[in-house]
Amino acid sequence: MTVNPYVPRPIDLPTVVPLDPAADLSVLDEGKIFAAPDDPADWPAWRAQLARWRTEARRRLAYDGGHYDEIAGDCLSVCLAWLWDESLYDFARGVFTVESFLDEAERDFGGFDGVVLWHAYPVIGLDDRNQFDFYRQVPELPEVVRAFQARGVRVFVDYNPWDVGTRRESRADADEVAALAGWLGVDGVFLDTLKEGAGELRKTLDAVRPGIALEGESRVPLARIADHAMSWAQWFADSPVPGVLRAKWFERRHVLHHTRRWHRSHLDELHSAWLNGVGVLVWESVFGVWVGWNDRDRALLRGMRRVQRDYADWLRAQDWTPLADHVPGTEVYASRWVHDGVPLWTAVNRGDAYDGPWLVTGERPGHRWYDLVGGAELTVTPVGDGRVAVGGALPGGGVAAVLASTVDLPVPRNEPADGDPNFPARAAVRLAAPVVRRADLPPKMVAVDGGRRELLVRYRLRETGLYGEAPYVDEWKPLPPRLHQQVTLRRTVQLGRFAIGEREVTNAEYAEFVRVTGHRPVRTERWPWAQGRLPGPADAPATHVELADARAYAAWAGARLPTEDEWQVAAEAGLLRRAEPLVWNLTESEHTDGRTRFVIVKGGAVYRADGSDWYLDGGPQPPEASVKLLSLGAGLGRSPSVGFRVAVDLPDVGLPDIGLPDLDLSDARGTGETEPFSGGAS
Repeated sequence: MTVNPYVPRPIDLPTVVPLDPAADLSVLDEGKIFAAPDDPADWPAWRAQLARWRTEARRRLAYDGGHYDEIAGDCLSVCLAWLWDESLYDFARGVFTVESFLDEAERDFGGFDGVVLWHAYPVIGLDDRNQFDFYRQVPELPEVVRAFQARGVRVFVDYNPWDVGTRRESRADADEVAALAGWLGVDGVFLDTLKEGAGELRKTLDAVRPGIALEGESRVPLARIADHAMSWAQWFADSPVPGVLRAKWFERRHVLHHTRRWHRSHLDELHSAWLNGVGVLVWESVFGVWVGWNDRDRALLRGMRRVQRDYADWLRAQDWTPLADHVPGTEVYASRWVHDGVPLWTAVNRGDAYDGPWLVTGERPGHRWYDLVGGAELTVTPVGDGRVAVGGALPGGGVAAVLASTVDLPVPRNEPADGDPNFPARAAVRLAAPVVRRADLPPKMVAVDGGRRELLVRYRLRETGLYGEAPYVDEWKPLPPRLHQQVTLRRTVQLGRFAIGEREVTNAEYAEFVRVTGHRPVRTERWPWAQGRLPGPADAPATHVELADARAYAAWAGARLPTEDEWQVAAEAGLLRRAEPLVWNLTESEHTDGRTRFVIVKGGAVYRADGSDWYLDGGPQPPEASVKLLSLGAGLGRSPSVGFRVAVDLPDVGLPDIGLPDLDLSDARGTGETEPFSGGAS
């Protein structure tokens, strides 16, 4: 079957509710959203069937909901944050900036209730470190977690069940996840690619501390709602008349987080979340590409957040009536929530700008009616039979929260949620390479003529793209094999004449640099070079260096790193040699969009993690292959699989291309055998 990536798949579509009173409603057990009928005349029967299904399903499962008694508070707005997001980590100082991250979140989104600290993918597979290592090797991470929690933000860690090809632990994954949760003191675990994580994982987490939430990535099975307090409503398609989320209807305290990660409009998710009393996932940097929220959607969420904070008891109330008190002929829909006898309506406008009644309900003498989102007092008009029409102006796509009060509410006038709906683009800019001119060809380097070059670049798309582009804009769910497909890119570049190291900088050369200069990086984790120590064979490529480490050596040597284009041109000309062990080569092609920093690496490495397509590419790679390596902080970017070589700028004329110098590498540095580049080491 051919799949159109821009429309929901059948599995994503809302589930139609049988309206026959005798129908078997167990067909609803695994739905995502219960579709609402188009005809308002069918809504009472629809609500009655939903109520019957809930009663029958809870009885079938002997459901008691005791787990939710252990979960403190609500968590309606969650951010999925790359641990090394430049708004969360300062690479220049080597420190986390939790306070400024949360201050910015407060301004942009009205703050977050929770944050998922994403840590390994898409870098995991670079070497044999497993998913737990990428958390454990950040020594200050417990303090980072506590800094979030001190601001009232819950913290979730990420579990990758597909990580089967890196270094194995002596214990089962469930034990490692529990140990990690205990060390960090986190509030929950996000189950990457999983709907559920029951059994041993639930047991080991409960042994650490009751109340650690499990959150699945998609539709949580009905039987697992009992011990999974949260789940993603990822790629859930709603009906034209807004429907009801199955998991929320079954257990009012279950929190879903709506998300469509590649979409540039989040209006549908916001509306469904608002009518269902659930949350959203804010995810602006998706595995190294920018998919930011527009001004209108941010403003909508800010308005929702004010109500979610003050009226959370209503949004988890057992007395919930979807599509309540509708005004016929309008596209304004509302849910009614009753807590301690007081009703609250959450309303959305699915149409254009509207000024009129939003709902018709029983009159409440002595009450004044307010919109808690817009901060305005509402117009109330008697319509007879003891009912009133309540409403006012509501922008197209806008949301409201209606409350009647016997006292004047100090509701501040809030900003209108009708901001710019256009995508707030960010360019991933390649940082300018330094110019290091040399009049003569340095030893152990080879000259390459400049000029216009047509380059063919190949890369694996994954979810990172290669530069700053979002690979699946406004698509529904990208599926394998397209999700991991090889992509060809043609680039025209203009190069000056340059020279490039015939092989990688060696351990001996880098150790000499450290000994002479006393160089120490900002963060010294995973940096084995202190006091010029030699961490391996003298003539092996220098590894465990980050981009800043390599740049420092190059500057001392009167050179710079080659750009990705220079590296490829030289390699395709057969001018580069690779030493054992084969390692990725850093380039002077660093990019940033202000949130994600990354560098293009070339050449491949001997290490390759097998067992999952989610791993970073490994093994020998041809010259045209490029890989986007996201920058890691706290020294995590230092790897036995990454080294570098240097380059310089040469005069455009007057210096002949003399080819490879006659190198004598048989001194005390070792006996490193080298061969011309052919995609791997001999």
